[in-house]
Amino acid sequence: MPKVTLYNQSGSQVGDVELADAVFGIEPNEHVMHETVLMQRASLRQGTHEVKNRSEVSGGGSKPWRQKGTGRARHGSIRSPQWVGGGTVFGPTPRSYSYKLPKKVRRLALKSALSEKAASNDLFVLESLSLEAPKTKEVANLLNGLSAKEALIVTVDHDENVVRSSSNIPGVKAVTLEQVNVLDLLTHDKLILTKEAAEKAGEVLA
Repeated sequence: MPKVTLYNQSGSQVGDVELADAVFGIEPNEHVMHETVLMQRASLRQGTHEVKNRSEVSGGGSKPWRQKGTGRARHGSIRSPQWVGGGTVFGPTPRSYSYKLPKKVRRLALKSALSEKAASNDLFVLESLSLEAPKTKEVANLLNGLSAKEALIVTVDHDENVVRSSSNIPGVKAVTLEQVNVLDLLTHDKLILTKEAAEKAGEVLA
């Protein structure tokens, strides 16, 4: 089992803690992590792009000239795609880019990202994390104690004080264990878990 240092809320070492080997000690699978990040980023796309085809462009209600006898090419509307100001052919229309990977693949990607953080010593486990009120300075002091500039803070349950205290610090994000995802894990340099969250992750994801 991987063993990491246990810290208190001020960033001081208070002991060691063992993490679940099946979640924090596997060989990271880079391919599934890559596929999961692609899936998450695709799901973030709004897909609201749209162009007008010839039926949606204004004007062009009458035939520009008669069919025969003018010596010019036949046309039915000045809003055909070949005309300036005409409709667009095969342009983008509103759509959803989201798709899903199999559940086992997503779980393997999450375990791979967690194991990578543990292997690179970018994972910190706290005894507990509780704030009496939203205080950005307290979270900043914790990060300074851990020598972390950008970090993903994970708690078991939603803590409004922790979330609000972290939101004013660039590169810092606080989420619950259920909200942890591969994209957030890979885009934040450090991962800070409460001991309770680390233990529950070992139970849920194993």
